[in-house]
Amino acid sequence: MIGRAVSLVWRSSRKLTVASLFLTVVQGLLPLVPLYLMKLLIDSIETAVSSGGTGSFYHIGVLVAIMGGTALVSALVKSVSGIVELTQSRVVTDYMQDILHRKSIEVDLAYYEDSKFYDTMHRAQGEAPYRPTSIVNGLIRTVQSSISLLAMIGLLLSFHWSVALILLAAALPGVFVKLKFSKVNWLWQRKRTETERKAWYKHWLLTSVSHAKELRLFGLGEHFRAMYMNLRVILRKEVLGIAKKRAVSDFVSQIAATALIYGSLAFIARQALAGLITIGGLVMYFQAFQRGLGFLKGLLGSLASLYEGNLFLSNLFDFLDIEPSITDPSDPELFPEKITQGVLLDHVDFSYSSRNEKALNDVSLVIRPGEMLALVGENGSGKTTLVKLLCRLYDPSSGTISVDGIPIRNFAVDDYRGNIGVIFQDYAKYHLTAKENIRLGDIKNSPDDSAIHTAAQAAGADALISGLPQGYETVLGRSFKDGKELSIGEWQKIALARAFIRDAPVVILDEPTSALDAQAEQAVFEKFRELARGRTSVIISHRFSTVRMADRIAVMDHGSITEYGTHDELLKKDGKYCKMYTAQASAYS
Repeated sequence: MIGRAVSLVWRSSRKLTVASLFLTVVQGLLPLVPLYLMKLLIDSIETAVSSGGTGSFYHIGVLVAIMGGTALVSALVKSVSGIVELTQSRVVTDYMQDILHRKSIEVDLAYYEDSKFYDTMHRAQGEAPYRPTSIVNGLIRTVQSSISLLAMIGLLLSFHWSVALILLAAALPGVFVKLKFSKVNWLWQRKRTETERKAWYKHWLLTSVSHAKELRLFGLGEHFRAMYMNLRVILRKEVLGIAKKRAVSDFVSQIAATALIYGSLAFIARQALAGLITIGGLVMYFQAFQRGLGFLKGLLGSLASLYEGNLFLSNLFDFLDIEPSITDPSDPELFPEKITQGVLLDHVDFSYSSRNEKALNDVSLVIRPGEMLALVGENGSGKTTLVKLLCRLYDPSSGTISVDGIPIRNFAVDDYRGNIGVIFQDYAKYHLTAKENIRLGDIKNSPDDSAIHTAAQAAGADALISGLPQGYETVLGRSFKDGKELSIGEWQKIALARAFIRDAPVVILDEPTSALDAQAEQAVFEKFRELARGRTSVIISHRFSTVRMADRIAVMDHGSITEYGTHDELLKKDGKYCKMYTAQASAYS
């Protein structure tokens, strides 16, 4: 996994990575210089003092100047390294967010109905912005600490081999503590991911505009606030519990390290008293030991961080390794320029992964070229599921869907979906300009203003948009400055315009006018019939005044098609359709 993280960073910022490595080598070697210069300085002063102060100050002044220059070089290298590290961190973060976005677009819609997927995505979103950069920076610090440590060990070995062993012994306990609690934290995060998501969800309920009215009307604010705080208290107590245990372990390891550090100082001081080393040597060796300990702790700490990073990287790569099942064929066929045979569903079954029962059961249906088919049925009868399969948001569990005899699996996914214009009942509300909201329906072709206006007129949205403060340039929604909020029916007109702008041979409308009044609905569908002339279209509606305008009607019940025919034919059958139609008609009589 560390190799994959390095590869991601390398692909995102090659020049910055090379610069960082170069600066690392320089920073690794620089600490040895001031130590040696300090020894020379102290020995020069000691010699001058012992000779009665007759030594030349020029030599001492030169050493001090060189030491000052070295300090400035170190400061400059550190500053440049900080800028490079910050720049690389930003670049890699943006790159990783882009990878997450691409993967989120790529994965099948089915994943979004699995709570485990949300756990995986939540963990990935937490790791992606910084973890790969942290891994690479950890590797760089490892290299830097290794270079500096080797230099210090070489210096200490010239004094006595035992000091180098003491150096290693002083650093190991702290590293073992870090390794242990890295695993503890990783296991805790995986255990509590869903709890964190539940807390975030309560936060979203408390702060989102979509729930603001009900929170106030039903007095739910304090209820959800308490639920949020209860979850956060659970998480906080567990985190603090782990932190306390780690603090105790860190303190115990520090006791051992302190004893070894000052034991080594006593040993070096004894060597100086015995005349085996100079005072400058004493200062140099003890500073070398202290710095070497710091570098060794840094090295082992970096290795422990790499171990921790490797654990947490699994969260990121669990998400990135998800493979979509709806993919392009190796040799895709072209979508027909004009549909001549129609759309065929042949013994189609489908089940959602989260449910045991079938959502569609042995559905066979022909939608003829240029025909408008209406799907009717009670909620949960399978209408929207059938539409999702027609859009190839899912593939059937069994059976086939074909266009002009070609299975839709044989088309490239984008090519197939690009030939379908659709609006779902849970249409999106984009807080962009009205113009951009409509243009999103055919983004690849970048429709001009005339196409946008035509689509808006067809959906009955032109007068609405023209009455906005900045017309088509008005930002919709309240998320941004000068945004204009719309009613549900007005948003629905915008969504209809978005569907109408795509010049697609297949048009699907799932409850497209549920928020419009009867008169507005009638006007929209009259215009829609005009626009859909020559196109194959499917509509779902609970309003039979709309349904009866269709060429044919399919009645769905528990995932199956139970009746099929024209409005008049179905009335004569005196079946479910007739009863539903009669019940609705009597309500308006």
